[in-house]
Amino acid sequence: MALRSLQTLRAVYRTVGIRESSYLLIRSRSYSNTIFRAPELIPRSISSPFHMSHNALPFTRGNTMILRSTMAAEFLTVSNITRLLSTQTKAPPQARQMGALKVSMLSPGIIYEPYAPREPMSFWKRWFTRSGWKRTKEDIILELKSAYAISKLRKSGYSKQKFYNEAVNLYKEINTLMANGDKTSLRKAVTEKMYSALKTEIKQRESMWSKVYWEMVEPVIKIRTLRARLIGVDRNDVNKVFIQLTLEFLTKQKFEAYDSGGTVVAGDKSKEVLVRDIWIFEKSLFHSGAYWRLCGRISQKSP
Repeated sequence: MALRSLQTLRAVYRTVGIRESSYLLIRSRSYSNTIFRAPELIPRSISSPFHMSHNALPFTRGNTMILRSTMAAEFLTVSNITRLLSTQTKAPPQARQMGALKVSMLSPGIIYEPYAPREPMSFWKRWFTRSGWKRTKEDIILELKSAYAISKLRKSGYSKQKFYNEAVNLYKEINTLMANGDKTSLRKAVTEKMYSALKTEIKQRESMWSKVYWEMVEPVIKIRTLRARLIGVDRNDVNKVFIQLTLEFLTKQKFEAYDSGGTVVAGDKSKEVLVRDIWIFEKSLFHSGAYWRLCGRISQKSP
């Protein structure tokens, strides 16, 4: 009976004919639709050495799957794919007051579907139970959203390797600016809401330590994209969208903190610490002068 249902679904799916299917033979990751609360106030990266319990966590691995799954027929149709794969949000109040030009330069102020690892599921449960089919459908939708966002980003000249190089440089720059307490330069590298959170973070750190040394040991051990999402800001124009890419960085870092007298009070710059960070970068796709900025960070639970 189950086999017959799967064969029927496969036949229906083939009639749908999704154009983006060529992108969808990718490694399945575990995702979750959690509610965004605000840019992380828990210090990360330059602040990662402050919280060693977050470091060197194992990677979440998924099972390779073909997203041309028979379950896709249950939830995808040509008429609703665009609505399904992106979200709409109101432009920030400042942007609505200042006009369309400013809209392109201001962040929507939210993280759409923040990344979170999902519990692993056995092959038999995934493919031979109703709960497994439901989970597979959810996973496919999440992967389709990422594939759709990346395909739209490619139209603007996106290159994965070029973006990774830019992201690593931005990662180093932001951590260095935070270590130096340079709030003026930091403003240009992050979104408005993220800037407010980082200012608070720097203030809290300066109340404990007078000076901080931070260094990233190159090259980066690993960098990968965990999620891609589109956020529309104009219901009447589907091209007015922001894209958010969630990246995972695995790096070795050196850290040391000093009091007002120059005495080391935390860390040891002679030692390398393995740090895993998840950062979210954002960019407008409808403004010619737009550039990538940090819009959020995702804290990780201790194992």
